[in-house]
Amino acid sequence: MPTYFLSHGGGPWPWLKALRPGLYDQLETSLLDVRRELGETPRAILMISGHWEANRFLVSSSARPPMLYDYGGFPEHTYRIRYDAPGAPALAEQVRSLLERGGMATDLDAQRGFDHGTFSLMHTMYPEATMPLVQLALRSDFDPSAHIKVGELIAPLRDEGVVIVGSGFSFHDTLAMRSGTGTASSAVFDRWLNDTLVGSPPHARRERVIHWATAPAARAAHPREDHLLPLMVAVGAAGDDAGTRIYHQPDFMGAITASSYRFGAVVSQPPGTLETA
Repeated sequence: MPTYFLSHGGGPWPWLKALRPGLYDQLETSLLDVRRELGETPRAILMISGHWEANRFLVSSSARPPMLYDYGGFPEHTYRIRYDAPGAPALAEQVRSLLERGGMATDLDAQRGFDHGTFSLMHTMYPEATMPLVQLALRSDFDPSAHIKVGELIAPLRDEGVVIVGSGFSFHDTLAMRSGTGTASSAVFDRWLNDTLVGSPPHARRERVIHWATAPAARAAHPREDHLLPLMVAVGAAGDDAGTRIYHQPDFMGAITASSYRFGAVVSQPPGTLETA
């Protein structure tokens, strides 16, 4: 299975499309392409969402995870959303065991529900909600090297049909998004990100990602790196696989440059689509 870093849009956007026509069309198309290029073979999705942090690498282990409406100020109907995909307790234990054997402090969390960084993506890609889904927390110290190591430790799951998805955003200054002032900084950081993930060999890619804060416009793009850290896990799990940009929009919300990436080859090439570098 390939690994992914996906920009997950804003809030519960799949349930707001009628209020914001066209805003999410390109993102939605890219996510539908992800499903097509994965074919019918995944065993499960392991999601690392920018909306779950803990003091150690927790793994969601409920067989029937609840919902977590981790946002505010949205229409009432967005607090009644259901995404009733099954959890995968055996996979959660496998993830925990891999991390523990690798020296990472970890534990299971049987209470954690699906946050919007998870269910917005999954509803778009798998609306039937039958794909088993496990979530992995970020560690709240935001250490890039530790998150890359976590990716390396869970990489064997790729050979067992598990798709590792980092769910965040390539640019995440919400104030700049709303005010339209992030045009230049998002474009500058996006160029560095693409040069790093697509244009650099694997070893250099890893080093550049570890030292992401020295990149041009880094802190303007990510004042707090919670939405970038899922990338570290995806890069670690990618090993030596090449990176491909699978979504690129220079005018998200009218002004922001946003991108998503795949590491590794497609399983089933979507008909009529071209990969973009």
